[in-house]
Amino acid sequence: MSAAAHFSNDRVYKGFLVWLCFWGWLSLKCAGRLSVSSQNLQVHKHLKRLNKPAVKSIQSPDGDIIDCVHISKQPAFDHPFLKDHKIQVIFVSAFPSNPHYLFAYVLAYYVFKQMNPSTTPELLFEENKVSKKPKVERISPVTQLWHQNGVCSEGTIPVRRTKKEDVLRASSVKRYGKKKHRTVPLPRSADPDLASQSGHQHAIAYVEGGKFYGAKATINVWEPKVQSPNEFSLSQLWILGGSFGQDLNSIEAGWQVSPDLYGDNNTRLFTYWTSDAYQATGCYNLLCSGFIQVNSQIAMGASISPVSGFHNPQYDISITIWKDPKEGHWWMQFGDGYVLGYWPSFLFSYLADSASIVEWGGEVVNMEEDGHHTTTQMGSGQFPDAGFSKASYFRNIQVVDSSNNLKEPKGINTFTEKSNCYDVEVSKNDDWGHYFYYGGPGRNPNCQ
Repeated sequence: MSAAAHFSNDRVYKGFLVWLCFWGWLSLKCAGRLSVSSQNLQVHKHLKRLNKPAVKSIQSPDGDIIDCVHISKQPAFDHPFLKDHKIQVIFVSAFPSNPHYLFAYVLAYYVFKQMNPSTTPELLFEENKVSKKPKVERISPVTQLWHQNGVCSEGTIPVRRTKKEDVLRASSVKRYGKKKHRTVPLPRSADPDLASQSGHQHAIAYVEGGKFYGAKATINVWEPKVQSPNEFSLSQLWILGGSFGQDLNSIEAGWQVSPDLYGDNNTRLFTYWTSDAYQATGCYNLLCSGFIQVNSQIAMGASISPVSGFHNPQYDISITIWKDPKEGHWWMQFGDGYVLGYWPSFLFSYLADSASIVEWGGEVVNMEEDGHHTTTQMGSGQFPDAGFSKASYFRNIQVVDSSNNLKEPKGINTFTEKSNCYDVEVSKNDDWGHYFYYGGPGRNPNCQ
């Protein structure tokens, strides 16, 4: 072969490599653009499913937009089992600002079966059904920030608008609005090594070993500091049925600070449900089909204001969840006057009958991003022994029995994975009934 021919072949080979690299680069670039375009399309479709047409929109001082959505257009009715609901809203008293309270009831019908609550919610709260009404000084009512700029009218419900950036913060569109697996404390198998693997830590009081048809608690409201955007701090009650395996049923409600979910560090009212241990079913608030809201005053996921401060006025919220004895749906009440809505019984397997465990307390995520325990606070960020106006509390904790009565819980236990990081102390008195202080600062000289 001549030198000229060899040189020519070498040029062809190098030219081919350049062409191959160019097309490889172009393909990767196009694939990247297609991937971004596909993700944007998924996000757009998801936002369209969540953000229903609004009768009216309210700009909250914290940056949220609250959409007043017609009650029949809410996300719950995207569920195939709820397609044929016909909703009638009945207001049986005046608005909450009057001496009487507002109750909203839904008479919802399946094609074959009527979903008519057999027990009106206020019957659960007759004075003779509560052991003793608390007489606590320096505890003030709370509201939601968006109330400063407007209200939703009767026949609508307030829905916090989901923004594109909210969805993009999630690990995937599919996982947006969902908890990670294994977030329920496992008091009966309290293996600290096992518990720590999930990255979740708790300080709770709980009862087990019977049949429970609901629970109630008044929860002190704080704004704990969260170290990392993908960590959270919450205080809630859990209504649990089934095993702690793949079939766990859970209904949850309380307050939380979750930068990943909401994009800020505000303290917010939340609910959660799952029927398969946080795998495929369930979500926070109204971020999937399930919970049917009937109240026009309170927005799930909206900021609570004001919050408690050290040696300052203390604020708390009362949450009650109970099972309708006849139809089996799980109802939720916020405070003394707001029946928010219910989880239909068909969502659950074990909870279609009753709960086997009730838990109250705090939970944080500990990512240990710098190789040390997180500084994310639980509750107020103080240990229980700091006491009133410094440590956070749950008071007047109760359970609902098979007769639809609120009762004092018997055999209360406590659980925490690392008491040097977060702890819990239970007590009882005439004013607060069964109560406990809980929480902690996270990382400290005894918690590394």
